[in-house]
Amino acid sequence: MASTDRIAQTLTRHSLRQTPVRRAVLQILADAQFALSGSDIERLLPPDTDRITLYRTLKSFEESGLVHRVIDATDVIRYAACSIECSAHAHFDNHVHFKCTNCQHIYCLNQVAIPPVTLPDKFEAKSRDYLLAGLCRECQPA
Repeated sequence: MASTDRIAQTLTRHSLRQTPVRRAVLQILADAQFALSGSDIERLLPPDTDRITLYRTLKSFEESGLVHRVIDATDVIRYAACSIECSAHAHFDNHVHFKCTNCQHIYCLNQVAIPPVTLPDKFEAKSRDYLLAGLCRECQPA
């Protein structure tokens, strides 16, 4: 669990105001073991939290380099906390994602870098996504 001070420092470092929703969303994402959809996050917030405020918060977090999107073949957008090196100007989403075909959770494998890809002439990549699928640790047979 991320401490209250660490949440405050993170928001300050990214020049974001300390609001209850921002603090709660950042805490939820910091505590999450896998990427969460907007509706997953919404369920974990107090029931009176405004949905528009939640999605504006996620957008500002993404623009600031606090979270990154994880998208799979279902087109459900999930969010995961970024590494400490990420910022609004330089987003380093250079790791592999893993989707469990049993529990459907998507994990950031921060220790596994996306392998380099050489593109043909006149092709320029603007983003990199790398999604592997299989069984996670929890779903492996005993």
